[in-house]
This record gives sequence, C-alpha cells and structure tokens, in this order.
Amino acid sequence: MHSLIDDFTGNLFQDPVGPCISLYQPTHRSHPDNGQDPIRFGNLVKKAEASWKERYPDKDPAPLLANLRKLGEERNFWNHTLDGLAVLVSPDMFRVYRLQRAVPELVNVGDSFHIKPLLRMVQSADRYQVLAINRHSAKMFVGNRDALDPFEAGDDFPDTLEAVLGDDPLRQRPASWARGAAATIAGVNDGQIERSKLVDADTEQFFRAVDRAVAEQFSRPARLPLMLAALPEHQAMFRKLSHNAYLLPQGIDTHPDAISLDELRERAWRVMEPKYLERLAGLVDMYHAARARWLANDDIAQVARSAVSARVSTLLVEADRQVNGRMDLQSGAVDFAAEGGIGEDLLDDIAEKVIANGGQVVVVPKGRMPSETGLAAIYRF
Repeated sequence: MHSLIDDFTGNLFQDPVGPCISLYQPTHRSHPDNGQDPIRFGNLVKKAEASWKERYPDKDPAPLLANLRKLGEERNFWNHTLDGLAVLVSPDMFRVYRLQRAVPELVNVGDSFHIKPLLRMVQSADRYQVLAINRHSAKMFVGNRDALDPFEAGDDFPDTLEAVLGDDPLRQRPASWARGAAATIAGVNDGQIERSKLVDADTEQFFRAVDRAVAEQFSRPARLPLMLAALPEHQAMFRKLSHNAYLLPQGIDTHPDAISLDELRERAWRVMEPKYLERLAGLVDMYHAARARWLANDDIAQVARSAVSARVSTLLVEADRQVNGRMDLQSGAVDFAAEGGIGEDLLDDIAEKVIANGGQVVVVPKGRMPSETGLAAIYRF
C-alpha cells in the first residue's frame, strides 16, 4: 500500500502524464458491509470508461482500465479496507490509498488528478499521530477525530527493545553482578549493580532510538502533532530525552496495551480537540488581519494567479466544495465552467500550486470558513 504522506511531500501529483483517472468511494471495515464494496468499485470503473470515451475518444483507456479491474478482483484487498478508498491512475502511475475518512463516490477523468479529497486527509487541522510505548515495544498510530489506525512503519523502525539492543548477554545476568565495562554502561560505579539500573539504562537507549526514528520517519515528513501514550514513569523518561519538536506536552497516561483502540482514539481526541479548534480560530484570525492589510483574498481568479506566482503562504479550502473550470497552470488564468459543465476542480488545482510553491493548504469545514467562495488565501507579500 502506498504512503499518501510520502507521495504528497514528494510532489508526485504535479504535472502528471494524462489522461488521469481519479476514483473515490466510501468503504467498510467489516463483514457483511464490505461485501458490496467491490461491486460499487466495478460500477465506478464503468463510469470512468464512459467518461474517458466522452472526453478522449481518440485515446485507448484499456491498459488503465485493466489495472482497475484487476484491483476490483483482489479479494484480500477488499477484506482489509478502512472508511474510504482513493485510486489514481494515469499512463505512468497507479496509486491506491486506504482512507480513514469516508469520501463521496466520485469519478473524475481529466488532464490532472482530482486530489482535494486527499488534501483533506493530509492537510486537515484535526490530524495527529500517537506513539504508544513501553519498555519493550513501540507502535505508531495516525488519526483524526473519527478514526485511529496503526501506521505501518518500515523495517528499520526500532519497534522492540531487541531490535535496538539485540540479544545482549549483559541483560541475561542475574539480579546483581560485579565489575567491568557493563557497570559503566549502566551508569554506576564498579561493584554490584541492581538489575533495575540496568533495565533503566536499556530503556533509555531504546527510547532514544525510537525518538530519533519517529522524528525522521513520521514527525518531520508529516508535521503533525504527536501524542505520547505511556505509563507516567515512561512519559517522564521519554520526554526528558526527546528532541521531537512536534511532541505535545499533554499525553495519554496509560499502558497502551491496557485499553482498546477505540478508547485510545477517544482519549487522543480529548487532547487534540482544543488544539484543533484553537488552530482553526488562529488561521481565521490571521486571514482577517491579513485582509485588513491587503494581504489576503477570497476571489478565486485572483488567488489562482497568486498561487502560480508563489504569493500564497496559506490557503484555506472548504471541505467537500467543488468549483468546476479550467486553470492555466502557467499564468493562473481561469475559465469557469457553465453550471453542469465539464471541467477540473479549480480549488483542487489552486491547492496543488500552493503546495508545489512551498505554501500550506488547510482543509476547513464549511461552518468555519471565513469566506463564501470556497477558499481564503493569505499572501506572503
């Protein structure tokens, strides 16, 4: 399964070789509800084929459709879905993403990918990560207000004590032992060493390795708030040695294996919700303050040109809103489609340009948007 975060940070969706097919559908996590998911997917593939023939009658969609139909027949895949599914296909790319949020059924065939539903997954202000850790193991989770799921770390992630220390013979010694280099490792003088001090030294070494790996593999690429789920004594030890700038001061004080995944999500969201609301309010206040200084705008045509010229530092985009039309990716000029007409999602195209030029995009619920046009841009200059 592909990493949505890695693909976004790698600008994988920029300037694709078209035509491009974007399929979205809600899915289900368990039987019997998930039994209809592959059937619905097959119907979306048929719609994609019809749309392709309408827009690109001189181009053959067979190779792309073959990949989609093959996915629809993979029973194991459909038995392990989450709440939503996104599939992006072009002549040189095939990407499949399991999503933690349900998405409306959507088929888009065009010169570029329709990625705004994915923007909501990676750019929404309610997303966070959880590190669940004890003396022996570490697990990463990624979540939002609705869901929390394990994050599949790479083989180089130090998920166990043994992965960091190996089969260290020193840790197999009796409760107390005498003299030597191991005494120095444990941080005590030569002589007898209590096993508890050796255990603490091992734990500290394990926690340091996990802290480095989480920062490099999760926090820096995703730039998401990180919550620590651990017993109080482990919270104190980890925080003392951590250098992760995204680690929140509030944690979840419990042994992570002692509660269910759903309870872990509930407790994580209780920590995250005030920060989520505070961040949204801060962004809206920033927009109004910038607008008073002529450094913000909500006019789609003007924001599109500003996005191309790299003026936009922060773009707020209304969730589930679509504005059809076409955007010249070189000049930023836009043509709005007539009602019911065919076109790309302008909000989608503008957001892609902002990300490509180093700006941030935040998908905001309709009720908290500071504008009625579907977007609100804060300028750098």
